[in-house]
Amino acid sequence: MDIIQAIILGAVQGLTEFLPISSSAHLVLIPAIMHVKSSVPFDVILHVGSLLAVIVFFWRDLVKIIKSFFLSLADLFRGSFMKNLKEDPFTRLAWLIIIGSIPAGILGFLFKTQFESIFENIPAVGFFLIINGLLLWGAERTKRGDKAVKDVTFKNSLLIGLFQAIAIAPGISRSGATISAGLFSGLNRELAARYSFLLSIPAILGSTLVTAKGITGLVDTQTGVIIAGFIAAAIFGYLAIGLLLRIIKGSTLMIFAYYSWIVGTITLILSYIYGILII
Repeated sequence: MDIIQAIILGAVQGLTEFLPISSSAHLVLIPAIMHVKSSVPFDVILHVGSLLAVIVFFWRDLVKIIKSFFLSLADLFRGSFMKNLKEDPFTRLAWLIIIGSIPAGILGFLFKTQFESIFENIPAVGFFLIINGLLLWGAERTKRGDKAVKDVTFKNSLLIGLFQAIAIAPGISRSGATISAGLFSGLNRELAARYSFLLSIPAILGSTLVTAKGITGLVDTQTGVIIAGFIAAAIFGYLAIGLLLRIIKGSTLMIFAYYSWIVGTITLILSYIYGILII
């Protein structure tokens, strides 16, 4: 892999991590189209770039969330935990993120090997892309909710977290699944997107730590490629977050549903015609 190819893959990762069209699917399909041999350590580096993007974009909120979380631990001993959980949106958001992260953590731990095997099956990627489009289609046909942070329950966060866990499958977008679950749960559209992005931080961090083995050797041999892919993923990830926030406030997600259906269908057809694509 050369630097140009690394930049392309980094841009793809950054855009598709936050736009609801599945980064995992594109990191399977694009290298196959480009005839580039990617690797798990390189994909991990790209995910770290995406992680940096969401941290930089929401750094003000994150500072308040982290501060509120530690203050809430002290509130447990002062007897004011439940009061602040109801009244302080950042305290509530901190615990909603923690609760919402549980399903993906459990599912990833129990079924890591099974999900990794799906990444080697291109027709499965096509199938799950079509499912991803159906999720977005259903979300857009759900009655628009108006829940603010104070109205979001732990039950809502668990449902959204369950959808995030399902998105471990390549082809189902993590952001698309969690935003859809947020809309199904009655969150207002902007909050559904912002919560989805914030929920991605522990998810990306967790998956990075689990699959980080081998990064040292890659850095030693392909430093330029690593840096190029990382920077591209961070820049395009940052742009994708801002773009989707604008789209979800003033437009529809159906363009991403159509895209998922088209790419998923083409993937299935080509996999059927050219058996060589079926790994």
